[in-house]
Amino acid sequence: MLKNLENLVRENAQAAIVDNNEIPNEKNEAAIEAASTSIIDVLRQKVSSGDINGLVNSFKNPSEQSATANQVSDTFTNKLQGLGINMDSAKAVAASIIPAILAKFNQKTNDPNDSSFDFQDIVTQVAGPDGKFQLSDLTNLFNQGGNSSTESSDQNKENGGGFIDKMKDMF
Repeated sequence: MLKNLENLVRENAQAAIVDNNEIPNEKNEAAIEAASTSIIDVLRQKVSSGDINGLVNSFKNPSEQSATANQVSDTFTNKLQGLGINMDSAKAVAASIIPAILAKFNQKTNDPNDSSFDFQDIVTQVAGPDGKFQLSDLTNLFNQGGNSSTESSDQNKENGGGFIDKMKDMF
């Protein structure tokens, strides 16, 4: 997935990065990598902060991409500045490619005929080095109290119910 993301950035970086006089040729690769890692950094931040809903909405609802695009653009702008690119140029580069890349990323993630980006794979890779995060874990936490098997509603209640039921008992 990370290689596919880098390729997606490369496909969209020609005019904004490679052909840009404000970015020295020797920094083109670093700028392309900065764009890729900025996307991963923001996705990782959403997962680690528990903003799974925001992460899901970033992929499932194109109108929600704006907030994510702003976060990625800010991160990318900071990385470009770290490469010695002035702030105005860095902001212009970010504004010209990040929304387009995220739109294509979203399109590919939601396209059942395109296997280059799989939502489960994305979340697993950004969740951390152990790669043990599973969306089913989160679903099971809410629906079945953490049990991985599907149980009938009565059995589930006998076993303590789901997360919401357990939270109700606390109040």
